[in-house]
Amino acid sequence: MTSAGNRAGRMLLAVLALSVAVWPAWADSAARPVHTAAVHFEEREQTISITGEVVARVETDLSFRVGGRITGWFVDVGGAVKEGQVLARLDPEEQRADVEAAEAGVRAAGAQLKLARANFDRQKSLLSDGISTRREFDDAETALRTAESAREAAIAQRDTAKEVLSYTELRAPADGIVTARLAETGQVAQAAQTMFTIADTGPRDAVFNVYESLFFARPAENGVTVTLLSDDSVRTTGNVREVSPTIDAETGTVRVKIAMDRTPPEMTLGSSVVGVGALAPRRVAVVPWQALSAGLDGKPALWIVDKANSTVDLRPVEVLSFETDVALLSGGIEEGETYVADGTKLLRPGQTVTAIEGAAR
Repeated sequence: MTSAGNRAGRMLLAVLALSVAVWPAWADSAARPVHTAAVHFEEREQTISITGEVVARVETDLSFRVGGRITGWFVDVGGAVKEGQVLARLDPEEQRADVEAAEAGVRAAGAQLKLARANFDRQKSLLSDGISTRREFDDAETALRTAESAREAAIAQRDTAKEVLSYTELRAPADGIVTARLAETGQVAQAAQTMFTIADTGPRDAVFNVYESLFFARPAENGVTVTLLSDDSVRTTGNVREVSPTIDAETGTVRVKIAMDRTPPEMTLGSSVVGVGALAPRRVAVVPWQALSAGLDGKPALWIVDKANSTVDLRPVEVLSFETDVALLSGGIEEGETYVADGTKLLRPGQTVTAIEGAAR
């Protein structure tokens, strides 16, 4: 290539570079058409829906009070039981032998008491006739009182042995439904080892795992609506009865129990339900989600239009929550201000815009 050709090529590149450098500034100086809307605040009540399950308000873990080999169990999971019904039984041979020994002790103590009473009566008669001494009479009286105490102790021991014998039968403390069974025939059970879990047939709760962030919002005062997941026509109402003091480390949720005012028969134990609760109304501005941009710190922001000179500036805003196609803003903007609802791409601070009113949300 000749030197003249080189000079011409360099001049062409310089012109192109100058055009690229100058064009964006010229383009940015032109007013950009955008859709705008006015900020309007309104009272908005936010609802929350969470899935949970129906549980018994009272569940009891049952265990034998004594240890032994299980000779039989008579109910299974899901079975309905009545108060006093036998659920399982231990081999009672050892306890029955203790009862027989205690019975023998009562008979022996009775015989000793009978002998001591006869001796006391004799000493009393002899003392009145002047034949016996006062010391012998006192000894006979002491022996009688000792024999009476021994017989009472033997009776108490026999009653205790009979009560322990009754512990070899595990009975239902109230009407309910078996939700867990840990007993097997032939198993050696230890005292206080859980054998069954009984769900009381009384009031029931709906249990939900609620995210911790929801506790920072103020709830409404109209309680919670509980609906059967498989049939939304089956519903009832309830109120918070218990909130777990700890957070589940794996899910980051808190266990909340809702006391249902009335339990429809379709809401059986373990049924999946949906709890719908409302938060207290908040004053919010509703804006389309496409109006949001990211500020310099990465947080949500809106392009606010300065009506005096038709320029825009990026302002951080507080987002309360998101709903379908819209965002609920709780702060950072004022009533009546104008913001860019659509067309935020390629905007820069101080950009002149041409407002098109009435942006569709």
